[in-house]
Amino acid sequence: MSEPGAASYGAVVGGARTAADYTWARVRQGELGQMPALLGLAAIWIYFQSRQPTFLSARNLSNLVLQIGVTGTLAVGIVLVLLMSEIDLSVGSISILSSAVLANAVVNHDWAWYWGIALMLAVGIAVGAFQGFWFAIVGVPSFVVTLAGLLGWQGVQQWVLGSSGTINVTDPHVSAVATTTLPAAWGWALAVGTSVIYGVTRIQEQLRRRRAGLPTKPLVVVGARTALVTALALLVVAVLNGDLNGFWVLGRAIFINKGVPTPGVILLGLVVGFAWITTRTQFGRYIYAIGGNPEAARRAGVNVTAVRIAVLSLCAMLASVAGLIQTSRLAAASQAIDPGQVTLEAIAAAVIGGTSLFGGRGSVWSALLGALVIGSVANGLDLDGQPPYVKLIVEGAILLLFVTIDAIARRGRAAAGS
Repeated sequence: MSEPGAASYGAVVGGARTAADYTWARVRQGELGQMPALLGLAAIWIYFQSRQPTFLSARNLSNLVLQIGVTGTLAVGIVLVLLMSEIDLSVGSISILSSAVLANAVVNHDWAWYWGIALMLAVGIAVGAFQGFWFAIVGVPSFVVTLAGLLGWQGVQQWVLGSSGTINVTDPHVSAVATTTLPAAWGWALAVGTSVIYGVTRIQEQLRRRRAGLPTKPLVVVGARTALVTALALLVVAVLNGDLNGFWVLGRAIFINKGVPTPGVILLGLVVGFAWITTRTQFGRYIYAIGGNPEAARRAGVNVTAVRIAVLSLCAMLASVAGLIQTSRLAAASQAIDPGQVTLEAIAAAVIGGTSLFGGRGSVWSALLGALVIGSVANGLDLDGQPPYVKLIVEGAILLLFVTIDAIARRGRAAAGS
């Protein structure tokens, strides 16, 4: 072997050893992050692909993206609330209420589609601020306030829909949310842009930590994670764009589809945007501080009341966005949707993705990852012809498993003093 080749080989081996040592040290300290969800998602995909050759087909992956649009969008808001060590049980009801408001305005009152969407978002923000007032100012626990919202807003939705219980929405602009896809070139631009943003923000984070004298991750770890995100983003877009004719997964070919669905673009945009807000702004730092210790945050000058109201308002606004996606998918607003199940699946997605129920730890990216886990399980079981009760049992078992992992990791962090 030539000397340059030997040096390159040694660098690769050394980098891999450094990454492995760092990862193992983090695991021993209970800093699992999103590793359990990533491993779980890989296991789920391998299992269902081995049972159903169409699971990783382009068409089914496109359907999966459509299916997680609502759950993922709700989970983004749930993550914000969980980071404050609180809970919001009303997002499902707010979502279906917003859907009813949009349908009523556009269909029954002939509002333009954009004014209908503006109204539904305004309703979501108002509902969130109302609940935030009762929680942050009156002092009623968030669990109780939002539990009341889960029941009450569902009743308001039924009143808005009227005796029929359903309003069909055929406006082409509303329908386009769930029925359109990105052109191929835009899909590639989205993948490249997301990868660049991820890599740049990770490097900036390490530079800031180094300047502050805080521990930093080895460069090889940052590079490996960025490379993994880039590879996954490019692969997904290639599959959805139909650019991998003859591409094989576990011995089976997957073929063409129509492109990246718009709900996936909306969800990714929300995840990137709120990930930036929570990690790059003072408001985001306040959220983490309140989740860690609200009294300490208050003594440090944080307006805890205002932040809590703002977070619950943002969570409710995101529920309205989820209502828009749901309305577009169903081409209707209907009281047949179970808000309780929608809410619990969103909470499960946030927790499974790596956000701690104990507050102060997690990332908005966990909403996307957790939604993929929940959606993949539901999608795979549907393809496998399993009855609905099996899906509920499996989702409950997965949620319990990940909460248990979080609890064990929390004890590990306490023992390590982190």
